[in-house]
Amino acid sequence: MPTTGTTTGTTTKGQRTRRRIVERAAPVFNQRGYAGASMRELVVATGLEKGGLYNHFGSKEALAVASFDHAVDIVGECLSTARASEENAVDQLIAVVRAFARGARRPLLPGGCPIMNTAIEADDTNPELRAHARVAMNDWHRLIGSIVKHGTEVGEVVAGTDPFALATVVTSALEGALMLSRLYDDPAHMDRVVDHLVAHIEQVRAPVPRSRRTTAKAQ
Repeated sequence: MPTTGTTTGTTTKGQRTRRRIVERAAPVFNQRGYAGASMRELVVATGLEKGGLYNHFGSKEALAVASFDHAVDIVGECLSTARASEENAVDQLIAVVRAFARGARRPLLPGGCPIMNTAIEADDTNPELRAHARVAMNDWHRLIGSIVKHGTEVGEVVAGTDPFALATVVTSALEGALMLSRLYDDPAHMDRVVDHLVAHIEQVRAPVPRSRRTTAKAQ
């Protein structure tokens, strides 16, 4: 791929063009899928002819992979921001759940969750995209797991809480709820799952020690 061009700071013209292509192609792939996204649609969305696209990305698959990674970054940033909005580990988990659930009503990217879309489509047809979907899901599991582990260490999460089990429950429940919400065009499915998950997560909230409660009242 070309890396030559006018440089502004540390970003070249070629890099800026690549990013613009990815930003415009990501919604197409996320809505249509790798197989369903035609080159004509990509040309229209990006404003570049087929040759121009291949000049920056060697193949449609390479563009699809870059677009998927970009879409996942958008979701990941949203979840990380949600985590940072709370101090207590349990509240962080709930914030992450609610942030993802808002996508059922107001998708961060046209087409909804890129991980679910890509994992389903690429399961047996595109090993490269499937591998990237697994990496993205691993990152999401690590986000939840790290919250649980830290919460356990500082006494905010009940000792013995399995971070891997909770990550599986949260991600599978939310992805399943998103699928149902889209299938029936009814976000109520997501609302029900969120209520269930919040109640489940509250069960691992560690009781506040008596000494800490006394100090809080005094303040």
